[in-house]
Order: sequence, then structure tokens, then C-alpha cells
Amino acid sequence: MKTFIIGSDWITLDQFEVILDHGYHIEISEERKEAVLKCRAYLDEKVGSSDDLIYGVNTGFGSLCNTAISKDELEQLQTNLVLSHACGTGDRVPDHIVKRMLLLKVMGLSQGNSGAQLETIERLIYFYNNNLLPVVYQLGSLGASGDLAPLAHMSLPLLGEGTMVVKGEELPSRLVLQRNNLEPLKLKSKEGLALLNGTQFMSAYASYAVAASQKLFKGFNTVGALSLEAYDGRIEPFGVNVNAIRNQLGQIETAEYFRTILADSGIMKSKKEHVQDPYSFRCIPQVHGASKDAIDHVSNIVEREINAVTDNPTIFPDEDEVVSAGNFHGQPLAISMDFLAIAMAELGSISERRVYKLISGTRGLPAFLVANPGLNSGFMIPQYAAASVVSQNKQMCMPASVDSIDSSNGQEDHVSMGANAGTKLYRIIENCYRILGIELMNASQAAYFRKGEHSSVTEELLQSFRSQVEVVKDDSYLHPLITKSEHFVREKF
Repeated sequence: MKTFIIGSDWITLDQFEVILDHGYHIEISEERKEAVLKCRAYLDEKVGSSDDLIYGVNTGFGSLCNTAISKDELEQLQTNLVLSHACGTGDRVPDHIVKRMLLLKVMGLSQGNSGAQLETIERLIYFYNNNLLPVVYQLGSLGASGDLAPLAHMSLPLLGEGTMVVKGEELPSRLVLQRNNLEPLKLKSKEGLALLNGTQFMSAYASYAVAASQKLFKGFNTVGALSLEAYDGRIEPFGVNVNAIRNQLGQIETAEYFRTILADSGIMKSKKEHVQDPYSFRCIPQVHGASKDAIDHVSNIVEREINAVTDNPTIFPDEDEVVSAGNFHGQPLAISMDFLAIAMAELGSISERRVYKLISGTRGLPAFLVANPGLNSGFMIPQYAAASVVSQNKQMCMPASVDSIDSSNGQEDHVSMGANAGTKLYRIIENCYRILGIELMNASQAAYFRKGEHSSVTEELLQSFRSQVEVVKDDSYLHPLITKSEHFVREKF
């Protein structure tokens, strides 16, 4: 089993995805272990030798920040915090997102500014390495003070509370610990707060969304190229000169991608009877390119976040300072995920418009892409389905980050709503796979009627797709074909 050692080096989003995709086990470096032990020792000494109030260490939480807690109750305070904050509701968080949460929490706590015990971090590592995944719920976080409710559910199994998923089966955490010869942990001062304060729920969704968006961007371009061929579109809008003078990097990169994969396309080189294509084809560089710029921007924000310390208070042993601030506030992620949601919804929107044009009975293609329209409805209704999904995406693009609500008796009076931004972005991403699958199904069907030589890239795509989804010659049950198409694009891109 390969092992990735989390040390002092910056972890890129690409590295982060490799750790997850290739099933690496994780460890923390000796340097990080020393930093964790040093921070914990400093905090123990400070609490033991002083009666000064330190938020969340020897005080209550939120608006109870001025309520002192006696030294003999500090450990119970942290246990109570985790139990009382596990108020999540709604659907379960997908297991692959929970795994990201565990990895992100280890990365944050191991930097040595949080006061966590080494034993606590190592238990989280054990959960991650052995696929013992806490059950977490999607609703409950306001995206400020950290993702309190989701992270409380993630932390419950450390105490032998809550439930976990093991090989697809949901089991009581205490039973899972027993089977693995583990005892519940006893949290020390500040540890509950270190576990619950943080942006790991938002960051888990954000990191997944960035990775999926990058794959989808390639997919929408490649399938879009096949649609362009099938529609007998023109290559001139993808030329170097016209895109260079716009000065937009995403647009320039998109146009270059299309020129590259269509370079050997006989269809694109053939003489055209039409002077101009509809926007959904002609403006692909501008629309797809704008989404590419958004993906790149959000990627930078998220990469910074996964390398950050986001709990509160933060501890600086060398400076003899414990700072109560707001690194847990999810505004950078909330705004970024709202931005990415819009960018991805637009890729889906223009994709559906290409579907609409392909079934319109123009450019030498039969109406609804079937040989005998009238008796057959052909691909009339898959476009309806795509339109429905596209409109749902639009409805979910209302920014969560412009919302806020007063909480904790006014102490937490501006929140990011980044958790809601993350869960709705996830739904938009899933919808984009569905839309892309429908476009590929339509583009491949149109290609069946389009005479001419496809590019080597689009021909390979066609042949690979046709091995799983056949040409529709007469009306048949289309839902299974749409499902196969969606599965294909998820695996292909």
C-alpha cells in the first residue's frame, strides 16, 4: 500500500486528488508530530499555570464566551461540545465526501496551531486509512464558526458515539471501535473546538467540485466537438486570430483545444453552405472559456484553503499567544462555490442548446434524429429532460453567500452559508454529468446521419460510446440509454 506523508510541503489539489483516487494511506511527518506535541504541551502548561480566560478552552462557547469553566471540567466541556453540536439533519453526506473531510481535518490539525492531541489526529488517520467513515448529514452548518454540525458528526466516533459506515453497512461507532480493538478517546481542553471549528465540510465539497468541474470541462469540449461535426459547423470561430484579440485566457485555451482535436476532421474541412452557426456552436470559446477561467480561479482559492488552519482559537507557542479570530468563516469558499455553480450551470445550459439544434431537422439531419419521424418521436423528449435539468441548475444558482442569519444569541451575527453553497454545487455537478450524457447521446445519433470523416479523437469517442450505447433506429425505451450515457461520460472523462 502506497503511503503519502503529510509534512510541511504545500499540497496541491492535484496531489490531493491522487491521494484519494489511488487509495494512498496517509501519515504525518515527524516534523508535524513534534509541532503537534509542542502545541499541546504549551496549551496544557498555559491552562495549568494561569486563570486567564481563553475562549473555548476554559470558557463556554458562542455567546457563553465569558462564562468561566473550572479546570476539573475542561475535558467534560469538550465532550459536551461534540455531543451537543451533532445536530445535523437531512440526507447523508456521500461517503467519498466524508473521506475528504477526514483527510482535510488531519491536514489542518497536524500543523500544530490547534492544540489537538497527537492521539486524536492518529485516530482520524486510522479511520481514513481503514475506510471507517463517520455518518454525517448534509444540513446543519451555517458555514461560520466552522462547519459545526457536520464536523461534530464526523467527530462522534472518536468518543464511541454516533454511527459509521464500514463496507457499505451503517454500524454503531462503539461496535466499530470494539471490532478494531480501539477505545473511545478522552478529549483534552480545546480539542472539541479544534475538531468542530474549521471549514472541512465546505472544503470537502469544494475540492470535489473543482476536480469534477475540470473533468466535465474536458467532457463538454470533447462532446461539443462531436456535436459541432454532427451539425456540420464551421471551424473559423475557433481560429487563433479571432480568439487572441479577445485576450481572455479561457477562451484562447478552449479554441486551441477544439483546433487540436478537430485538426484531422474531414467534416470540418468540407465546404459549408451556411455562412454562420448559432451561438451554441459559434460562441463555444467564449462561453466554455469563461467557465474555464472560473474553474481556475476557484481552484486557487480551494487549494489555499486545504493547506490552511481554520479552527479557532489558534495557538502560537513560539509567540506565547492564543488568538481568538475568525479563520473558520467560510466566506472565501462560499463565494467561490457560488461562482463555480454559475460557471458549471452555464456549461450545461449551452450543451442543452446544442442538443436542441441537433434535433431541429436542419443541416441535413432528420427531425428528432430518427429515420422515420412522425411514426417515431426519436430524440424529441431527451431534450425535454435536458431542459428540465438545466432549469433546475438555474434555480439552484441563487448565491448562498449573499444570505446570512443571526445565530448564537447575536455573537455570530454574519455567516457565510458556505455549506449550503457546497451541497447545491454538488447537485449542479451531478446534473452536469446528466446533461453531458444526453448531449453525447444526441451527438452520436446525429453523427450516424452525418456523412464524412470524423477526427481521430471524435471517432475514438464514437466507437467507444457505441460499444455501450447503440444507435436508435426506431422508438425504444430511452431511459436505460440515458443512464448508460451518463455512466459513460463519468468514466470517460
